[in-house]
Amino acid sequence: MAFNPDFLERKSEDAQVNQLLKYLQHQSPEVLAQIAKATTPQVKDIITHNIQGLLGMLPSDGFSVQVTTDRDNLANLLGSAMMTGYFLRQMEQRMELEDMLTGSSSISSDENRE
Repeated sequence: MAFNPDFLERKSEDAQVNQLLKYLQHQSPEVLAQIAKATTPQVKDIITHNIQGLLGMLPSDGFSVQVTTDRDNLANLLGSAMMTGYFLRQMEQRMELEDMLTGSSSISSDENRE
């Protein structure tokens, strides 16, 4: 997943109020790119399907699809995709933790049997 640092150059009144945007603007492009690369293919796939579902994507082989929207709706779509990504990453970490705990408990059970 690529990160476009140009979107941080937004100069608007709401940028002054948005603390997260201020924080992101103070991060180096290298840090932002590294965080974006940490996304797993599974999370990317789910987000892609979610956005396609929101946009109502038609098969590209039979249709020429063009989506038109305004700035606010596009911002809402981006926000939704970001929140989905954060949620999925947390669930992915939880799954990994449960797998580790389940694996360690089965090892403990095997040791107790001996």
